[in-house]
Amino acid sequence: MPDPVPEKTWRNLLRPGDWGVVLAGLAACVVAGLWFWRGGAPDGVVVRASGKVFEKADLSRPRRIEVPGPLGMTVIEIEPGRARVASDPGPRQYCVRQGWLTHAGAVAICAPNEVSVTLTGRGGDYDSLNY
Repeated sequence: MPDPVPEKTWRNLLRPGDWGVVLAGLAACVVAGLWFWRGGAPDGVVVRASGKVFEKADLSRPRRIEVPGPLGMTVIEIEPGRARVASDPGPRQYCVRQGWLTHAGAVAICAPNEVSVTLTGRGGDYDSLNY
C-alpha cells in the first residue's frame, strides 16, 4: 500500500525567515499601539450639563463642583492632574464607577442626569462629545 501524501498546510509553507517577519510585524503593532493610543497629560476639565458647558476649570488645585441635573445633583471632584464623578443620582452609577480620569480626552458620562466630564489637553483621545 502506498504511503499517504502528507497534507500541506499553511504552516508547512512558512520558512524560518517568514516567522521572523511575522514576529517583527506583531512587535511593531504592539509598540505602535502603546505609543500612539495613550492620552496626553490633561490641563483642564470641561463639565457639561444638558449638552451645554456648565463650567471649565484647570486641574492645578483641588475643588468640588456641584452640577444640577434632571435627577438631582452630580458632584465632580478635581485634584491636581485628575478628576472624577464623586456622586450621581443615576440608577446604575456607571460614571461614578469609572473612577479617576487621568488622560487628556478621557470622558465620564452620567447619561440619566445629562452630565458629562471631559479632560482637556494635548494629545486627547477624542475629538468632541455631544448629546
